[in-house]
Amino acid sequence: MRSFLIAAAAVCLGQAAQAADLPFLRGSFQDEPIAPRRMWDGFYIGAQAGYGSGDTKFTGSNSDMTAGLVANTLVGRETGVASWPLSFTDQSRRSEVYGGFAGYNSQWDDIVVGVEMSYVHGKFGGASSGEMGRYSLLSDNNYHNVTSSASSSISISDIGTFRARAGYAFGSFLPYAFGGLALGQADIVRTASMRDFVSAGPGSTTPAYLLGTQLNRSVEDGKYSHLIYGYTAGVGIDINLIGGLFARAEWEYIRFTSSVDTNINTVRAGIGYKF
Repeated sequence: MRSFLIAAAAVCLGQAAQAADLPFLRGSFQDEPIAPRRMWDGFYIGAQAGYGSGDTKFTGSNSDMTAGLVANTLVGRETGVASWPLSFTDQSRRSEVYGGFAGYNSQWDDIVVGVEMSYVHGKFGGASSGEMGRYSLLSDNNYHNVTSSASSSISISDIGTFRARAGYAFGSFLPYAFGGLALGQADIVRTASMRDFVSAGPGSTTPAYLLGTQLNRSVEDGKYSHLIYGYTAGVGIDINLIGGLFARAEWEYIRFTSSVDTNINTVRAGIGYKF
C-alpha cells in the first residue's frame, strides 16, 4: 500500500512540473506583443458608380475674345466693352457617373496613407448666351450705339483625378480624406460679335460717308476633346468585407479652371479588391 502511494505521488508531481511549463500558466502570452493587423497595406483596384451635379458659370468666359475684336479701336478704349456684364445665365446639370479606381496604401499601425487614380464618365456642362448695348458720345464727337453679344458652351464627359489619401483604420473601417489634381476632357465652343453704329454728334467733323456701321465683327473659337485641368478634394470610407474585398462610399468635389468655370460634386459607391 505504501509503495502504491509513493508511486501515485511521483506521477502527480511529474504532471505538475509539466503543467508549470505551459505558456498560459507562465504568462508568456502577455509578454509577447501582438502584431497590428495590416489589412489595408498594398495595391488595390475597383469599380464605382454614382450621381453627380455640375454648376457652370459663363460670365466673363468671352471677355478675351471681345477684347480682341475691339483692340486698338476708339470703342475698345473708351467704352470698356470687353468687361461689360453680358446677361449670361449660369447652368446646372445632373448626371449619372461610372468608372473605376486603382491605388496603393501604406499602413503604419492604424495610420493609412496612399496614392490613387480615379476615373468617372458622365455628362456635365451647359450653354448660355448674352447681349448688351450702350449708346454714348465718345471723344470723336459722335454718338456710338455699341452692341456686344456672345455665347459659350461646354460639355465635359471624362474626368480623371490623381490624389493623395490619408486615413485612420478602425478595425474593418477606413475613413479617409484626399486631395489632388483633376483632369477632364471637354468640348468648348465660344463666339463673340461686336457692332458699332455711328451717328453725328455736336461738333462732329466726320464725313457722312463714314457714319453708319463702322464696326461689325465676329469670331468663333471651338475646342473639341480639349484637356482641362483643376483640383479635387473629398472624403470617403472603405469597409473591409472579407479577405481583400472591400466596399466604398465617397463624396468628391472637382473644380475646373478653364475658360468656362465648372464645379462638379459627385457621390459614389464602389467595390474593390486589395491584393
